[in-house]
Amino acid sequence: MRAKKSTITRRSFIKTGIVALGAATLPVGRLAAQAKAKYMRYNVMSEGGKRALASYARGVEAMLKLPAGSPQNWFRNAFIHLMDCPHGNWWFYVWHRGYLGFFEETIRNLSHDDEFAIPYWDWTTLPQIPDSMFDGVLNPQSQFFEPYTRNLAVFTGHFQQALVNYWGTLTTAQLAQLNTRGYTNPDKMWNDVTGYDPASKNGISGNMAYAITCGSRYLTRDNPHLDQCTTYDVSPEVISCGLSPTLFNDPTPALSFTSSKTSSHESPPGSFSVLEGFPHNKVHNYIGGVGPIDPGPYGNMTNFLSPVDPIFFLHHSNMDRLWDVWTNKQKQRGLPYLPTGADLVQLSEEPFLFYVNGSGQYVGTSKAGDYLRTERFNYDYEPGGFGEKIQTTGLLQKMPPVKGTVRGSQATVTLSTSAIQQHLQSGTPPSLVAEVTLPQPNVNSPGREFDVLVGAPADAPGDCQSPSYAGTMAFFGPTMNMLAGHNVTFVVPLPKKAEAFHNLTAATVAVNIRVVPHARGQALPSIKALTVRMR
Repeated sequence: MRAKKSTITRRSFIKTGIVALGAATLPVGRLAAQAKAKYMRYNVMSEGGKRALASYARGVEAMLKLPAGSPQNWFRNAFIHLMDCPHGNWWFYVWHRGYLGFFEETIRNLSHDDEFAIPYWDWTTLPQIPDSMFDGVLNPQSQFFEPYTRNLAVFTGHFQQALVNYWGTLTTAQLAQLNTRGYTNPDKMWNDVTGYDPASKNGISGNMAYAITCGSRYLTRDNPHLDQCTTYDVSPEVISCGLSPTLFNDPTPALSFTSSKTSSHESPPGSFSVLEGFPHNKVHNYIGGVGPIDPGPYGNMTNFLSPVDPIFFLHHSNMDRLWDVWTNKQKQRGLPYLPTGADLVQLSEEPFLFYVNGSGQYVGTSKAGDYLRTERFNYDYEPGGFGEKIQTTGLLQKMPPVKGTVRGSQATVTLSTSAIQQHLQSGTPPSLVAEVTLPQPNVNSPGREFDVLVGAPADAPGDCQSPSYAGTMAFFGPTMNMLAGHNVTFVVPLPKKAEAFHNLTAATVAVNIRVVPHARGQALPSIKALTVRMR
């Protein structure tokens, strides 16, 4: 049974949006008291989180055993992400909130735990995969996954025809969205499963969304830790910078909490916000093996079948928690936590068409506006996660933006010494951030991670322990020829180390910023533009 078609008109929606916006701009003390949430998403390391994992395991096992044609089958649920997930645009948070919410209902029903909610993995305070996520069915390398993923032929035999059958039931609106994504038929979608590139007529191992059982996750119980570069990308400095903007979306990437506003949630990325471009993308990539096992094939977390790995949902629960942290800070300061006017309408009316609810029914037409608040799924987060106690002042242009002079993989930008000193002496959120624009990787330039170095020697490689290291910009998802020539901007917090800046006795300083491939042996990227701003 499909969801009933909404009877809300555009005019009534705008009126409702204006009322909602008015509430959003009031100080939190003036908001009506909200009822206590029914469900609690616990920190995975707490007692509540451990209880939730037991139910999670029962639910995952039940989903694995469902027929391939069932909408609630574990792998079919992952294909929702491959077919519809947005990344690098302002629907990233709200789409994943809907996806997690319905998945949570599914686990609740199949585990027979009426109180289940997805735990969150706070990688800032625990930069390693929780040990319990290597137990049994919560580990995609376990025997539970072997009957379905032991080789590509087996995986294909289980799921390809079921997906072709599903394709034949899709509505005109669903097919139109898939066409925008480049999936004009099910064979083209299956190319992303196998990594086949029709343009070059080659198989690109790093583009395989499928992962063999033994290679489905790079990290193991004996090697559970995020490496030093990934740990930097989830560090307090980076997370606090990502929480600093005071606008849900702004055309200037450094001033925006979310990634770029695009024409639809199926559009390629225009810019990555700090939280999406650094912790979100880098954690995905490292768990999948980007860096250690280049050029692939990688584990599931690296490409769009990432929900095959059960750690996906704990990772995204933490991303959703950070959105909730930012929203609450906005409310407490009397600032809007959603866009205004026509932007609110555009954000809210975007159709999400592929969800499956907890009863195994297709949701049908829903819209982003249905999922902008946690109340839709009636949950809250257990307090204590990183970010809640950080006091941020927001990104404010206290100096005019400074454009860098770009030559190949490096740029030089002239900054006042006073601005640099303010940056070095400021609190946790970095004061200086750079907007770095790079071409989207494609099959001819397959590197998907790039280290940013500030004030490093001319030929120095990327080094996460160097005072010059400003983090790793990570692209998430397969490299695609269709995106050749497409440029993407990352917001990069500059390091708060005096060693990264030279000649600070002068009034102004020429600061060199270089971008190098994270994987050794790959070609240097070409910076398209670089601008430094001060918060």
